[in-house]
Amino acid sequence: MSRVGKYPVMVPNGVTVAIKEGKVTAHGKQGVLSLPLVPEVDVSLEEDKVWVKPRGTDKFARAMWGTTRANIRNMVLGVNQGFAKRLDIVGVGYKAAVQGKVLNLALGFSHDVVYPIPDDVVIRCDSPTAIAIGGPSKERVGQVAAEIRSYRPPEPYKGKGIKYANERILRKEGKKK
Repeated sequence: MSRVGKYPVMVPNGVTVAIKEGKVTAHGKQGVLSLPLVPEVDVSLEEDKVWVKPRGTDKFARAMWGTTRANIRNMVLGVNQGFAKRLDIVGVGYKAAVQGKVLNLALGFSHDVVYPIPDDVVIRCDSPTAIAIGGPSKERVGQVAAEIRSYRPPEPYKGKGIKYANERILRKEGKKK
């Protein structure tokens, strides 16, 4: 069993954390994030450290202890430096382009896939086959990357599709004669 919750979350310079009305709010140069607290944990701010403690000894309270601490850490890191994911597009004729507030994807369908870019996420296309997704919320960046990847996940025979930059595709051998 992990004991992640017993360690404090360090608050770096330039980030302010406020705890009030069952909510933790972090302000930083990347933006503002907030997290509603569950009643099973107590959160306190001492100097530049955020401490999370469980209120009970039951399984759910102990689970929420580590989860809340990890979510607060991700908020503090996100408003300070942000999170990023990179997607690579593999395939002949497959490409992406950002046009205003939409991402246009040509993925071999009879039509282009149009993905509206959310306000809390920044999407860049460094090249027609590379997509960079960034923002302060780790959850939102990962969700947007997963939604874009789901339009054409990589297939195992030729490796064509949208894949994470660090993802390895297990390749299968083709049909034999």
